Amino acid sequence: MVSESKKLLELMGIPIMQAPSEAEAQAAHMTKRGDAFATGSQDYDSLLFGSPRLVRNLTITGRKKLPNKETYIEVKPEMIELGKNLNSLGLTQEKLIVLGILVGTDFNPGGIKGIGPKKALQLVRTKSADEIFMEIDFSPYDPQMVLDFFLKPPVEDNYEIRWSKPNEEGIKNMMIAEHSFSEERVEKVLENIKKKSPGNRKTLSSWLTGN
Repeated sequence: MVSESKKLLELMGIPIMQAPSEAEAQAAHMTKRGDAFATGSQDYDSLLFGSPRLVRNLTITGRKKLPNKETYIEVKPEMIELGKNLNSLGLTQEKLIVLGILVGTDFNPGGIKGIGPKKALQLVRTKSADEIFMEIDFSPYDPQMVLDFFLKPPVEDNYEIRWSKPNEEGIKNMMIAEHSFSEERVEKVLENIKKKSPGNRKTLSSWLTGN
């Protein structure tokens, strides 16, 4: 699935790269360097990796399904600016990471029992990372290792962001011949991609459908 998704993006002329570790870490690194405007992800860990901006709820449909329910809710894109939130909370980047470790990250799921966001914020405002790590039992996780990973994750510096024209024949072969998509449907999407005007396309769905 991943390899085929990458292949399709390449055929569509969309630049891709393979992150050496976490995708959010690489995206945050590229955003910090100014090569991207924001990181697009649902994962708040993007902020812990230092992305200056995080954009959430980027979807084609504008809605999402609630877990274990046949119910959908409307979602709207939201942008979170790291600097403004750090200033508002009175935190440094390191303290934000420690707060995340207290409540739980992808690398120590669940956080510390009995410590919610409010208590975690109080702790990081009044104690250093060393004091918190010494006083609280984080087992089976090593909080210092988690902190160090967020501060200095493996990232790639040598990458190229280059857009190109869609490979129409390659897309048709992949979607129609290999995956039995409707030729009419594929042709329609390709036609909309060819005539699109970037300045007039505000959403991913409009880019693909022309609406």
